[in-house]
Amino acid sequence: MMRAMLRPATLRALQMHLSAAGAWLLTGIAWAALALVLALILPGEAPPAQDMPARVRAYTRGQEFDFVGWTAGTVAGKLSQASLGEQRFLTEADRGQLVRTYFTLRRQLDEVEGQIAALYADPAVSDAAAATAGLRAQQATLRGQLAERQPLAEAILQDQVAAVFAEQGLALGGQLLPPVAFHFTPLPLALVISPRDHIEQTAIQMIDGGLTLDQQVALEQRTAQGLDVSAFVTPVGGIGTYPTMVAQSSDLNWVAAVVAHEWAHNYLTLRPLGILYDASPELRILNETVAELAGNEIGALVMRRFYPDLAPPPAPFRNFLDRTLRPEAPAERPSFDFRAEMRRTRVRADELLAAGQIEAAEAYMEQRRQFFWDNGYRLRKLNQAYFAFYGAYNAAPGGGASGADPIGPAVRLLRRRSLSAVEFLRTVAWFTNVRDLRTYLGLPPE
Repeated sequence: MMRAMLRPATLRALQMHLSAAGAWLLTGIAWAALALVLALILPGEAPPAQDMPARVRAYTRGQEFDFVGWTAGTVAGKLSQASLGEQRFLTEADRGQLVRTYFTLRRQLDEVEGQIAALYADPAVSDAAAATAGLRAQQATLRGQLAERQPLAEAILQDQVAAVFAEQGLALGGQLLPPVAFHFTPLPLALVISPRDHIEQTAIQMIDGGLTLDQQVALEQRTAQGLDVSAFVTPVGGIGTYPTMVAQSSDLNWVAAVVAHEWAHNYLTLRPLGILYDASPELRILNETVAELAGNEIGALVMRRFYPDLAPPPAPFRNFLDRTLRPEAPAERPSFDFRAEMRRTRVRADELLAAGQIEAAEAYMEQRRQFFWDNGYRLRKLNQAYFAFYGAYNAAPGGGASGADPIGPAVRLLRRRSLSAVEFLRTVAWFTNVRDLRTYLGLPPE
C-alpha cells in the first residue's frame, strides 16, 4: 500500500499550535484539536464555481471522512496515554518486547481473518457461520488484546522514531517540533481526480474507508461522467493530520517508515516547502518524494537500532543509504520488471495525451492494465488519476508511475550530496519551487 500525505488545507492550522517541549504536549494537542474544529466549522471564503474540489464534493456528500470526529476521539486517547506516560517506566528491553508482542498479535489477527474470509468464500462450505465460530472467537480475543496494548505500543514507537530523528540533529532544546504523534487506525479512501487531457491531480477527497468496492466503482463512474474527468478511488497508508494517521499493519518495518514519513511532512508543514504543498503539482511531488526518502531512511535506522533482528539487510542502494556520489548500481532484473513497465506505460500515455489523443491514451492504459494483471499485478484501474496520485512518489530510481518526471532524480541527487537525512531535510525545507532545487544543485532550469 502506498503512503500518502493527504492534507486538506484546513488541517494545516492544526499543526501551528504544537508545543516544542514534551512537557507541553498535552496543551499542544488540545490547542491543535480546537484549531481543527474551528477551521472546519467556521465559514470561509466561498470557492469559485469552477473550483474542482468543490465540484467533486457534490458527488461525495454523505460519503466524506469525518476528520473532526476522528480527531476528537484520537486526541482524547492521546491525552489519556500522555498523562500516564507508562513507557517511561519500562526498560528498553521491555519496551521492545511490548512492541514485538503487539505486532505478533496483529499478524495472528490477519491470519485468522484471512481464514474466516476464505471459509465464507468457499462454495463447499454450506454453513460458514458454524464453520468459523471458533475462528471468530479467536478474532474477538485478538482484537481485545490489541486494543489493550495499542496506546502503549504507539507511545513507544513515537519515542523511538523521535529518538532517531533527534540523534540525527533535528531536536530543538532536546525535543522535536512538533513531537512525534500517530495513531493506528482504519484509514479513509482517497478519491483522486485528474483531467482527461493530461495527468495532474486537480482534486483529492477523503471518503469513508468502509465503502464497498461496488460503491467505490459507482462513485468513480458518477464523478468521471458528471465532470468529464479521470477518477480513481485508492487506499492510503498514512495521512499527515496531527496526530498522524497510520494504517494498521503487521509489518513493523513498513510502520516505522510510515511514521517517519508522516512526521517528515509535519516538520515540513512548519516551513516553506510544506506550507506550499498544494501550490502546484510539482511542489506536491517534491514534498512527497522528500518525505518518502527521509521516512524510508529514518525507518530503517529505527529498525536497526531497536529491532535489529527484524531489520532487513541494507540494500546496495535504496535511494538514501548511500552517502557517496557514485552512480546508482543496477540491480539484477526480475523476469517481470514492474517499475520499468510502469514507467514505459506512463511515458507513452503522456505522449498520446500531449498529441491530443485522449481516447487512444485511455485505451492504451486499459490494455496495459490487463498486461499487468496477466503478470500477477492485480490493478483494478489504470488511468490518468492513478498516475496523478502514484506518480508523486518519485523516490526510487527508475521512475515507475512518475515516468520521465525530473523531480525525483533531482531530489535523490540532493540526498546523495547531503551528509545526513537532517541536512537533507533542513536544506529542502526552505525551497519554494522546483527551480530552487535545481539552482541549489547547479542543474540547468527545465
